[in-house]
Amino acid sequence: MSSVRRPPVIADLTWVTAGAMTANVAGYLLQLLASRWLGVAGFSEFASLLAVQLLCAVPALAMQNVVAREVVRGAEIGAVRGMQWRCAALVAAVAVVLVPVVAAVLHVGVWAAAAALGAAPALVILSGEQGILQGSNHFRALAAVLGLAGTARVAPALIALALGGGATGALFAAAAGIICAAIIAGRIARSALGSVASGGGTVPGSDTSSISGSVADPRQRMGEHTADSMRGSTAGPSDVTAVPSDVAAVPDRRARWRPFRSVVAGRARAGRSAIGVLPVLRAVQVQAALMALSSADLIVVRIVLDDTAASQYSLGTVATKIAFWLPQAVGVVLYPRMAQVAQSSRAIRDALAVLSVLGVFAVLGAAVAAPLAPLFAGQDYAPIQNLLWVFALHGAILAVLQGALLSAIAVERTALAAVTWIGLAVEVISMLTLADSIGTLIATAVSVAAVTTVLVALVVLRTAARPVPSAVLP
Repeated sequence: MSSVRRPPVIADLTWVTAGAMTANVAGYLLQLLASRWLGVAGFSEFASLLAVQLLCAVPALAMQNVVAREVVRGAEIGAVRGMQWRCAALVAAVAVVLVPVVAAVLHVGVWAAAAALGAAPALVILSGEQGILQGSNHFRALAAVLGLAGTARVAPALIALALGGGATGALFAAAAGIICAAIIAGRIARSALGSVASGGGTVPGSDTSSISGSVADPRQRMGEHTADSMRGSTAGPSDVTAVPSDVAAVPDRRARWRPFRSVVAGRARAGRSAIGVLPVLRAVQVQAALMALSSADLIVVRIVLDDTAASQYSLGTVATKIAFWLPQAVGVVLYPRMAQVAQSSRAIRDALAVLSVLGVFAVLGAAVAAPLAPLFAGQDYAPIQNLLWVFALHGAILAVLQGALLSAIAVERTALAAVTWIGLAVEVISMLTLADSIGTLIATAVSVAAVTTVLVALVVLRTAARPVPSAVLP
C-alpha cells in the first residue's frame, strides 16, 4: 500500500506562530512602552481605548473565519472580496455612530474615541485577505501578512508616542498603519493565488490528514477524497492529491466518480458565486461574545478601581493576552480542516488538546517570569507580580474557549455562542457587585471563563461527529 502525502502541518504551525508572535510581541512592546511614557494615570485611558480597538476587531476576525470557510468550500474569490467591501462599509457606518457613545462611557475625548474606532473598516479588509490565504492553505504568506500587520500598526503608534502625540495621536497613527497593511496584504494574496493558478502551491480541500498525519483505513480515505471533490476542489498539474493505493489500483473506480464529481463541483461553484453578509453576522456574534468576555474586565476595572489600581491591572492583562494569543496558530492552521466534513471531528479534538497543553506551559512560564515584571514596567507595577500567573491562567482558558468557538463557526453551529453571552453577563454583574480589588477582579474573570469554557467545550466535543446538513450538497 502506497503512502499518503502528508501536509507539513508542523511547518505551517511554525510559520503562522512566527508571524503571530511578531505581531503580538509588537503589541506587547507598545503597551509596555506606553505604560512608561504615559505614566500610571495616562496608561489607564490608553489601555481602555486599546480594549475598544480590540472589540472593533470582532467583525474583522469573523470576516477572516467566514472567508476561510467559504474558500475551503469553493467560493469564488471575486464574490469573497465583494462581501469584504460590503461588510467594511457596514462597519464604518456603525463606528461613526459609536464614537460619541465610547467617548461618554470611557470619559475620553471624541477624537480619542474616533481614533480607536477608525481602524475598524481597514481591519475588515485586512482580515478578509488573511482569510483568503488561510482557506487556500498559503500559511507562509499568511504568516508574512500577520507579522506585517502587527508591525505596521505598532511602529507608527510608537513614533507618535515618542513625539508626544499621546493616546489619541498613537491610535490615529496605528489606524494609518493598518490601512497600509491591508493594501499590501491584498497584493500578497493575489500573488499567492497566482502561483496556484500557474500550477504551484496547494488547493483548498486537498489535505487528507489530521494534525498527527495519520489516516484510519481505505474506506475513510475514500470518503475524505470524495468529500474534497464534492467541495469543488481542483488540483493543478503539479499538485498531487492524496489517493489511497487501493483506490489508485482500480482506475475504473476513479473513472466512475468523475461525472458525479463534475456535476457536484459545478453546483458548489454556482451556489457560491455570490455571498451575503448574513454568514459574517452570525460569526460576528460568536467573535463578539469571545472578545467581550476577554475584554470586559479592562472596561469594568475603570469603574470599580482607582486609576492607579486600574493601570496595574491593565498591565497584568498583558500576561493574559500573551497566553490568549500565543497559541493562535493552532486554530489558524486547523481551521480549514474544521470546515471540512470528513476531517472536522478529528481537527476539533486535536485543537482543544493542543491548546490545553500550551495553556499549562503558559501559566508555568508566567510564574517563572513574574519577578522580571517590575524591571520592564517599573516598580509602580510590583503589586501585581505575584498575580501574573493568574492573569496567564485567564488567557490560557480563553484560548481553549476560542478554539471551541472557532469550530462552531467552521461547522456553522454559531448558536453555541449563547453560552458565552450568558457567561459575559454573569462576569460583568459579579465584577460590578463583588470585586473591589485587583485580586477579586481577576479571580472573578478566571472563574467565569473556566465555567464557560468547560460548558462550551463539552457541547462541541459531543456534537463534533454529527453531520452538518448545510455542508452536505444535494
